[in-house]
Amino acid sequence: MKVLILNGSPHPNGNTAIAVNEIVKTLAEEGIDTEVCQIGSQNIRGCIACQRCAALGRCVFNDAVNELAPKFEAADGLIVASPVYYASANATLIACLDRLFYSTSFDKTMKVGASVVVARRGGCSATFDELNKYFTISGMPVAASSYWNSVHGRESGEAAYDAEGLLTMRTLARNMSFLLKSIALGKAQYGIPEKEPWQPTHFIREDLKD
Repeated sequence: MKVLILNGSPHPNGNTAIAVNEIVKTLAEEGIDTEVCQIGSQNIRGCIACQRCAALGRCVFNDAVNELAPKFEAADGLIVASPVYYASANATLIACLDRLFYSTSFDKTMKVGASVVVARRGGCSATFDELNKYFTISGMPVAASSYWNSVHGRESGEAAYDAEGLLTMRTLARNMSFLLKSIALGKAQYGIPEKEPWQPTHFIREDLKD
């Protein structure tokens, strides 16, 4: 089994990396392979809602998003980690996730998702909620921990001293491993949940357009 991890920090050896490395180490102990992709320092533009991906089978902007797409498809789980800027995730990471989830048509049902946030002090909960929405709209179960998945530190390296935060990361990794293995067993015996045809419901009344 394999988990793809996106590090949304522009600092490859910063506090977000400390949190990610704790997860990688624990997942390895559980027999889960990982691949970490450094996203935060890349030049990734936002989605422009051109919808060309439907015809092309990929995003019209050929950058890291299209490189991540097959890795995401092949992975059993996805972890998204971000520093907190103004009670929100790194804008580069959000641009990446918007396009990655929108432009990929493969079924994400029962891939396991998890988000990790790192801040000096505040804004973790808002960022945590923001990142989890990508999973919950895609049929992806969200792995939980013993606390919200946050680690604290300001200067580079300070996160290593957040004992509770690192415990939360290890617990998250173990719970995610259990969920991945349990879902694999469930798929083998029961398959995935039945899907009904999409029924788009809009809030604009057609009779009022004239």
